[in-house]
Amino acid sequence: MGKVYINSEYITLGQFVKFCNLVNSGSESKLFILNNKISVNGVNEKRRGRKLKVNDTVLINGVSYYICSSNK
Repeated sequence: MGKVYINSEYITLGQFVKFCNLVNSGSESKLFILNNKISVNGVNEKRRGRKLKVNDTVLINGVSYYICSSNK
């Protein structure tokens, strides 16, 4: 499971896939989210505006990511 550190309250799913270098632009993120198997905390997700918060688990095509806080 890969850890992804954020320094804000949340990150949207669209921003997340771009942050993880799965897409190159925001417009690509919309198609990526619609055309790939993505779940957040075990629930299938297709909304790019879905807010991901600390302690959320995101599964994208079998690869798991854990959202962590970079604030100390």
